[in-house]
Amino acid sequence: MVETVHVMRDHWWWRPGWRVGRSFYTWHVTFEDQPSVHQLAADYTPMFDGLPTLDPIPVRWLHLTMQGIGFTDEVDRADVGAIVDAARCRCAALAPFTVTLGPARVDPEALMLPVRPPEPVVHLRAAIRAAIADVRGPDNVPEDSDDFRPHVSLAYSNAAGPAGPIAQRLTERLVTSAEITVHRATLIDLNRDHKVYRWTDIAAAELGIPTG
Repeated sequence: MVETVHVMRDHWWWRPGWRVGRSFYTWHVTFEDQPSVHQLAADYTPMFDGLPTLDPIPVRWLHLTMQGIGFTDEVDRADVGAIVDAARCRCAALAPFTVTLGPARVDPEALMLPVRPPEPVVHLRAAIRAAIADVRGPDNVPEDSDDFRPHVSLAYSNAAGPAGPIAQRLTERLVTSAEITVHRATLIDLNRDHKVYRWTDIAAAELGIPTG
């Protein structure tokens, strides 16, 4: 059942550990080679006109959040390399999969595209979590294993306020979604200094491609 959101809150509050200049190692699915995602984002772009409380995400920075490792100033680079190796081995045992993004819905901090079905993404995340556990131990895998809702955000809320105007814009649009095929997970160095998530690619773990 989809929750009805009545009030938005500012997404850009400083979460624990974050500060200007700090970045974070995390695994995402990114979309530089997914034109269907770029088109889907373009389809929704007109609805942001006149809604200053939403920050649309530039196409270059669209992503599906997966699994963090830790802040870059706290994680040993040798551990990063070992986690990449373990993730590549585990992801090689998974086949690429196709999922649907959308239609968009309102979340308290974002306008987001749910991923359907969620199970393939959950399985991919479990493989990444297992790779981190291989290197750092099962008690040192950050983030909750259960509190995960696969989604792709289109825009983030930059202020507190009613969700009604955004929900109304959605009702005025045709149902819009897109299929994507996921071939890899990407380890990135993520920064959020300027109210947008930007990153540098570190490594990729391909699905269904044996390593070595």
